[in-house]
Amino acid sequence: MKKITKIVVANRGEIAIRVMKTAKKMGIKTVAVFSTIDRNASHVKFADEAVWIGESPSNQSYLLGNKIIEVAKSLGADAIHPGYGFLSENAAFAEEAEKNNIIFIGPKSKAIHIMGSKLAAKEAVKAYDIPMVPGYDQAITDVSKAKEIASQIGFPILIKASAGGGGKGMRVVENETEFESQMNRAISEATSAFGDGSVFIEKYVASPRHIEIQVMADAHGTILYLFERECSIQRRHQKVVEEAPSDVLTPELRKKMGEAAVLVAKSCDYLGAGTVEFLLDENHNFYFLEMNTRLQVEHPVTELITGLDLVEMQILVAQGEKLQVKQEELQIKGHALELRVYAEDPLNDFLPSVGNLKVYQLPEGEGIRVDNGFEQGMDVPIYYDPMLAKLITYGKNRSEAIQLMIHAIKNYKVKGVQTTLPFGRFVCEHEAFQSGNFDTHFVKKYFNAEIIKSNESEEAQIAAMVALKQYLEDQKIVRLPIQ
Repeated sequence: MKKITKIVVANRGEIAIRVMKTAKKMGIKTVAVFSTIDRNASHVKFADEAVWIGESPSNQSYLLGNKIIEVAKSLGADAIHPGYGFLSENAAFAEEAEKNNIIFIGPKSKAIHIMGSKLAAKEAVKAYDIPMVPGYDQAITDVSKAKEIASQIGFPILIKASAGGGGKGMRVVENETEFESQMNRAISEATSAFGDGSVFIEKYVASPRHIEIQVMADAHGTILYLFERECSIQRRHQKVVEEAPSDVLTPELRKKMGEAAVLVAKSCDYLGAGTVEFLLDENHNFYFLEMNTRLQVEHPVTELITGLDLVEMQILVAQGEKLQVKQEELQIKGHALELRVYAEDPLNDFLPSVGNLKVYQLPEGEGIRVDNGFEQGMDVPIYYDPMLAKLITYGKNRSEAIQLMIHAIKNYKVKGVQTTLPFGRFVCEHEAFQSGNFDTHFVKKYFNAEIIKSNESEEAQIAAMVALKQYLEDQKIVRLPIQ
């Protein structure tokens, strides 16, 4: 068993800092890699050492696996943590690290490879009798054949890119007449995003909830499930608000889904932290969607309800140690909520909003955690995912976590760019979210930019009136004659 002494964090922003915090706590040295535009970034300052790896676009820096491996070798690092995004689910990168005797803090390349293809993943889990959405489980690019299959499954159907993720190459088709145009769009989107135009077709689940199970596996045959996260509040098929536990799972269903997730991990000899994603329909039937072979953006909510440090567990498992906790010892305590704070304009279709952070002040207080990657005065670059930070709140129950989130959003001060903070507040104050009666169509059903605009102008008016009242009071004091 080889103890890890130095980790290259092959990422940037809040996740790089998050990994480094745990590494420091464990007495492990950290190396940051950075692009030209990130030379003064927070993760560069936080690390023990930092190395420039290329120009600002990610394909000239953070996606250069060989360069990152060279950095690890030249600085005597024995491990690489990929975070999420960039190279985190790149099987070739994991393999290359292994070949160079560098520990890849994540699963083996075989598991990344299998779960990286939705079709290969379905094939792998077939033997374990895990429920899947009805559909045609072979890649297809022939439009007329696809149309025939779609009619057999029955509309509405979902066209999905086989190599896809993040909602790209995904199309909902309501009826036969729009099938061809949607199919062609999905193929061209998948080709440009992933270099692979193959898609597959499955039944569209009308009112789904997106529930995912966190798993953790060691090299000694133990696979744990660390309960679920509810990720149904999404825009453009990407999550914005996540919580743990889910409001709709009974203990029986939780156990059933947890055990199914463990079997999915088993099907590909999984190692480390992974997430098994399921769709839950209105009758509480669940279907396997895919497995993410890395740490998830929303891992903090799981950490808060279990009291575990997932990055620490990843590192210990990567260096060959046994998991020290047993399934029966794990318990859910309290409730946690996360808002992804993106530099996006929710009033303008969530388009990226770049600029300078003229004001950037984080909320503080008990039950508030901010995994942050920026500082006041910094520019938000156009080259990368526009996430600034993750705002996480923890309470003894769901209602307390929601109220604390509203309070934290009000105290998170950002000027210079638009953010998803007002959207997060809209979600938390909405009756459908508070009651737990929502699904992945929340944004489509309820969100209207005009509501946020009117709320903001009403608040601005109140603030102006308060300021005027205070000014008049102050004037009275100034005019009082000296006694």
